[in-house]
Amino acid sequence: MTLPTPAAQPDPRSNPHPVDGPNPAAPARLIGVGVGPGDPELVTVKGVNALRDAAAIVVPVLDSGELGRAEATVRHYADPARIVRVVFALNERTDRARREAAWDAAGERVAELLRTHGTVAFATIGDPNVYSTFTYLAHTVRALLPGTVVESVPGITAMQDLAARSGAVLAEGTEPLTLVPVTAGAAVLKDALEGPGTVVAYKFGRLAAEVAAALHATGRTEGAVWGSSLGLPAESIRPAAELLDAPLPYLSTLIAPAPRDGSRGGKL
Repeated sequence: MTLPTPAAQPDPRSNPHPVDGPNPAAPARLIGVGVGPGDPELVTVKGVNALRDAAAIVVPVLDSGELGRAEATVRHYADPARIVRVVFALNERTDRARREAAWDAAGERVAELLRTHGTVAFATIGDPNVYSTFTYLAHTVRALLPGTVVESVPGITAMQDLAARSGAVLAEGTEPLTLVPVTAGAAVLKDALEGPGTVVAYKFGRLAAEVAAALHATGRTEGAVWGSSLGLPAESIRPAAELLDAPLPYLSTLIAPAPRDGSRGGKL
């Protein structure tokens, strides 16, 4: 997908403020930029500006090296020469020592970029303050490079995008909204589904069968919807009643809306 740039606006893929090097008097700045769930049209104007103005843009990649969703989105707006691919052990769940070593190496690499460039953006899918790699990176960088200024630019989340694409309403009136990462286990999701309000489940692809069972056991299947690869060619959005026994993409998202009686205005 190539996004048109209005003639009256600067090309967001250019860097009109080239940086020869950091200002010795200014602190290093690490900016977490939420680039949304995958659709490049869902990056905010502020996010595009942050990517445009940064001297270097870090994107997380797996050690297998394939193009990640954040990098694919960033490439719509930034010169590839300013994109720095840094390996994170995002898929390592069993070997803690290997995972910690990978985090240390990634933190050192970003700290090196901050020393060299002064301002570095880190692109993360969704929002940098919602289940994001950025929070761990910022903690590591602060320890390695005290005085670093850490900022974030909010991004549109997968639950917002799925709600918009499916027509699901996330919350009305006084309803609570509960977000559960199913990496914590399907039992945590079942507990949330037994409570009030809308429940959103993230990262449930490998436990699709357990999620379907939790919905059925709590009577929350009707009206629930799941989606994956939102805004991308492989996008899939289906009723939760069609959840399959086979694993789904890891970053699948589920919305189980609150039970509602159909009245209008009573909960405002």
